[in-house]
Amino acid sequence: MQYITAIFTAFSISLLALPALAFESIAPSADELKAMDVLLIDIREPHEWQETGIVEGAIPITASRLFLQELAPLLDDRPVALICRTGNRTEQLSGLLEPHLQQQVINIEGGIFRLMAEGYQPVPLE
Repeated sequence: MQYITAIFTAFSISLLALPALAFESIAPSADELKAMDVLLIDIREPHEWQETGIVEGAIPITASRLFLQELAPLLDDRPVALICRTGNRTEQLSGLLEPHLQQQVINIEGGIFRLMAEGYQPVPLE
């Protein structure tokens, strides 16, 4: 019995040592997203920005090997919110990015397609 208790205690302590899921997934409306104090990054490809436009205030940075290098000069104390077309790429990138940043990382669920389905009209990329 002591052996089982020791194993259970060790397992419980190891679970406490695991980092919590640090990125957050949210589905704000376009107005809520624009009002949030975040660094909003659109990680889609250039042809996608041209086809649909972007969320007003978003900064377009393609998710590539140079993503962190391009993001670094923009970082401040605000959370980094990532948006893509449907939320799949940002969910994956959020998990990869979070260990490298001091800021909270936020995945915008459903991406720009969800916002457009809710009636939002993206602005053209300048």
